[in-house]
Amino acid sequence: MSYQTVFRPQLFTGQVIIVTGGGSGLGRCISHELAALGAQVVIVGRSEEKLQKVRAEIVEDGGKVEALACDIRDEAQVIAVIDSVLQRFGRIDGLVNNAGGQYRTAMKTISTKGFEAVVRNNLTGGFIFMREAYNRWMEANGGAIVNIIADIWHGWPDYAHSGAARGGMLTLSETAACEWAASGVRVNTVAPGGIASNGFDTYTEEAKAKILEYPPTVPLQRYGTESELSAAVVFLLSPAAAYITGTCIRVDGGTPNARGTWKLTPARNNEAFNGFHRSEPPELLTRPRP
Repeated sequence: MSYQTVFRPQLFTGQVIIVTGGGSGLGRCISHELAALGAQVVIVGRSEEKLQKVRAEIVEDGGKVEALACDIRDEAQVIAVIDSVLQRFGRIDGLVNNAGGQYRTAMKTISTKGFEAVVRNNLTGGFIFMREAYNRWMEANGGAIVNIIADIWHGWPDYAHSGAARGGMLTLSETAACEWAASGVRVNTVAPGGIASNGFDTYTEEAKAKILEYPPTVPLQRYGTESELSAAVVFLLSPAAAYITGTCIRVDGGTPNARGTWKLTPARNNEAFNGFHRSEPPELLTRPRP
């Protein structure tokens, strides 16, 4: 069995696309779909073990992939990755800035060091990758960049550090979309809401309890799938999005549209799309509930 993508076969044949955070969760799924569509994928992440596991999966499925360990917060490491990709493949057609993370805590408890660490992980690292990919290849040759942010609309209580960083990535992307348009470089964002992935299992028990309360607050009354998020990314990288830049696709089931004046009810006629043949539900959603 292979990835059940909705896009045409070999859509990205001959293209080289970097996916940060490609060793797990959403990045793993995005990397699989791009590889299934013919791209030479380069997965980047801090864990060599996770990267090699995903690399082995993609190779087994017949895809082309390279794995490069890198801490996106370290400028020298990012530059080394870009140099390595260009030396080996001679081009960078696409960049998916997916790596990031956060922890749940009230804003008043966030230390300056903790705030800066999350911002560097969710904003600065992505900026470095964007700048280096642009300066070293895309300015002269064009390309497409997709930055993964989050459901930050109207603020993000308990995640002030990440909300600030993701909001910064949104406006950074909008700025780049204007500045880099003359070079044929498109820059867009995708904002996931509650997407069921193994990222759920990395949170504290208190945060996991909040995640389990999520579906009833969503107009579509469910979690999203990794495949639904990946499809938005693939579309923005594709030729069909040639006139789309500086925009954001929300993949969130309508979460920001819910209002206290409207009572949400169980949704009908909305079947989740699951195209990722290797998708595994997070342990949080499979374990017995008390």
